[in-house]
Amino acid sequence: MTETRQPQASCPAHAPDDHPTLPAQRVGILLANLGTPDGTDYWSMRRYLSEFLSDKRVIDYPAWKWQPLLQGIILSKRPFTSGAAYRTIWNTEADESPLMTITRAQTDAIRETLTETYGDRVMVEFCMRYGNPSTASKVREMVQAGCLKILFFPLYPQYAGATSATANDQFFRALMQEKWQPTARIVDPYFEHPAYIDALAQSVERRYAELETRPELLVCSYHGVPKRYLMEGDPYHCQCQKTTRLLKERLGWADSEIATTFQSQFGPEDWLRPYTVEEVARLAREDGKKDIAVIAPAFSADCIETLEEINEEIRESFEEAGGERFTYIPCLNDDAAHVSALSTVIRENLGGWLD
Repeated sequence: MTETRQPQASCPAHAPDDHPTLPAQRVGILLANLGTPDGTDYWSMRRYLSEFLSDKRVIDYPAWKWQPLLQGIILSKRPFTSGAAYRTIWNTEADESPLMTITRAQTDAIRETLTETYGDRVMVEFCMRYGNPSTASKVREMVQAGCLKILFFPLYPQYAGATSATANDQFFRALMQEKWQPTARIVDPYFEHPAYIDALAQSVERRYAELETRPELLVCSYHGVPKRYLMEGDPYHCQCQKTTRLLKERLGWADSEIATTFQSQFGPEDWLRPYTVEEVARLAREDGKKDIAVIAPAFSADCIETLEEINEEIRESFEEAGGERFTYIPCLNDDAAHVSALSTVIRENLGGWLD
């Protein structure tokens, strides 16, 4: 990995002797993902779930109605079940969640790639919307390191209020705490970027080439949101559908070889359909599908929703309904094509700052 040399601190020209020393100017690139509990114990899970489920972008019910239910019944029981689920995927060697391990690896690879182009003029770090490292702590670190400009990159290919928007909200709140606010840019969703679509397609082609029999159907499972959000103007559903279409076209497949579903429903509302857990069972039971593959294009890194929900719960639903072969295709993670795609998106968004 390329060692990044720290720019030298200095004082402004003609500054008085007691003027504080200022670090050399740099551009910060701050990657952001959802977040992770610090551990799988009850209190770590409770802190994480309380922060996550108290976010008005995630659960937009009135606080007087939602918080007593959340802080009472839900957070008395759910930390135990969520902790048990996390323990099945936990990176015990590093004592952290896979999302943390993978996001760090992505960041290291992107930092190495961008340093080759820009040298010590860039600072590349990551933060989490919920949990640690917090967005505010990383913005503070960048400002102290001389970042007068920050490119903020939510690692969600498709925009949703409950993912991209709340990450942006937290970034803006962090900026509010700074005496000298850096100039800021937000990276647009990259759900249709050719480099991202190509990286997805390569991962499918590579996994299919390893299988003895070709799956009858590729299920693109996206994280769900309440259907009401779509009706209120959230573009997430449309961007997911376009991602699937572009992936199909890049692979050169027929419509019958690929499908779009949504997972992770929560609460009593109607969410985007079809629900993955129900649809894979229907495919086996009613359509006679015995061999399917599942990919999760909305996730930039494998996490609880892919490693536990898809590869355990959804797999079980398919097999109990008569399915025989279930292939999970991992997220793009720190795959070289993914790192290249993300780095390309970053370079495009740095235009005028580091030319």
